[in-house]
Amino acid sequence: MTKREESTQEGALRADAARNRERVLAVARELLAGGDASLQMNQIARAAGVGVGTVYRHFPTRQDLLEELVNEHVQALLEHARVAETSGEPGPGLRRFLGAALELLLADVGLAEVLNAPRDANTRTARLKAELYAATTRLLEQARGAGSVRAGIGVDDLQRLMCGIEHAVRIAGGDRRELAERYLNILLDGLRPPPPSRARGGRGR
Repeated sequence: MTKREESTQEGALRADAARNRERVLAVARELLAGGDASLQMNQIARAAGVGVGTVYRHFPTRQDLLEELVNEHVQALLEHARVAETSGEPGPGLRRFLGAALELLLADVGLAEVLNAPRDANTRTARLKAELYAATTRLLEQARGAGSVRAGIGVDDLQRLMCGIEHAVRIAGGDRRELAERYLNILLDGLRPPPPSRARGGRGR
């Protein structure tokens, strides 16, 4: 075999591998869109028309596959956080960010799992999450300085509360947009500092 033939064969193999990878991702993406985050490798391989070994060569673990699917939304969250922190409107900026975050959480059943995972499968996920955490921290500090958020509320608190709202909207049924707006308003009311207490006065007798 000549060098040109070897190069052509290697190129064909790489192209075939790329097509297989895209088929696997397409099937997995469809499962997530349908609300199935189990991502069973055997099921995906059958639906994609490839061997299960092919799936594992591209994605050694379920977490690798999940992060590949979800990272575009982690990136989108980071962009929303950066826009909010540079808006010059800490309170409204936080509200817009949380609204966008809730919309993404409801659209992607794997997003909350990736955000809450104690360990990440690849360095890109870890970097995006670290940058998102830092941007959200800065936004919270701005909102606290503007009087929109009470003291003691951190990013971890906010993340858990948002996941709670996502779950509440999913199980409630009805109009998701209306429920999301309602529950988000309740959360924002709860984040605000309590009104200053008024000293009770009375007339002496």
